[in-house]
Amino acid sequence: MKLRKMTQAGMMDCKKALEEAEGNFDRAIEIIREKGKLVAAKRADRETTEGRVVVRVEGGKAVLVCLGCETDFVSATPEFKALAGEIADAAIAAFPADAEALKACKASNGHTVEEEISAQTGKTGEKHQLAAYEKLEAPFVSEYVHFNGKLGAIVAFNKEVPAELGKGIAMQVASMNPVSVSEADCPKEVIENERTVAIQKTKDEQVQKAIDAALKKVGINPAHVDSDAHIESNMAKGWITADQAAQAREIIAKVGAEKAANLPEQMVQNIANGRVQKFLKENTLEEQEYQMGDGKISVKAAINAVDKEAKVIAFKRFSLSD
Repeated sequence: MKLRKMTQAGMMDCKKALEEAEGNFDRAIEIIREKGKLVAAKRADRETTEGRVVVRVEGGKAVLVCLGCETDFVSATPEFKALAGEIADAAIAAFPADAEALKACKASNGHTVEEEISAQTGKTGEKHQLAAYEKLEAPFVSEYVHFNGKLGAIVAFNKEVPAELGKGIAMQVASMNPVSVSEADCPKEVIENERTVAIQKTKDEQVQKAIDAALKKVGINPAHVDSDAHIESNMAKGWITADQAAQAREIIAKVGAEKAANLPEQMVQNIANGRVQKFLKENTLEEQEYQMGDGKISVKAAINAVDKEAKVIAFKRFSLSD
């Protein structure tokens, strides 16, 4: 019982460890820890889709950590929650550069974070891992962790803002998952990818409009011939004849090719640009509609209404369900 209280390991594991250590408590503790490493190695390929997100804020520093595990049952245990909290405490105290550095930080009992995670793996028999570590340092930092502990965010401001507003912006980041603070700091590859998708979507739509118009002109319902599978199915149902099916296939091929070869480039670019701007409005934090406000205003406007000099300079977010 003494060893169980010290290690939180199962009763039979404690008994076996004491027998192997011939009653030496220190050695028994090491045996239990070694067992944790063995279990961790065996379950290394398992997915950790459950866990707990924990945030710590001290002054202008904030850390977000997530301890991952395999099942919701384990993530809800007091021992698991306590370990996630200890890791967050170690992170805010040492403020390490990255996750690997955090693993080497010491927990309150003197063992490293990595050793503690391994030991917890041995106790529960399922994989545990440091699923996320993020940090921010700024004149003012706000935070939010969803009630289920599976989603959290930290937000850095250039100056102090009211606590209610700070929390509201952190909740906005957590719920709306923006790609960046503003268009200016949105990664170029994200914008270019959206532009590529928008151009292709615009071209496809213009081609399809021309095909649909040509089909309707000869009395064929475009919905009945929008794929080979539909054409075959609708012929079997008697909704279109074999001649109509052949005519539809000819129109689709001919009109589609002609329209694709003669699309007005400037029109395509203009429509695509509009789609990219819509994406940025919906996915950059400053331009998103502020979800915690009363009226339909942007996040930037909501902040300016309180303090015209205040602005978000960075944020970090993690969700186990993304």
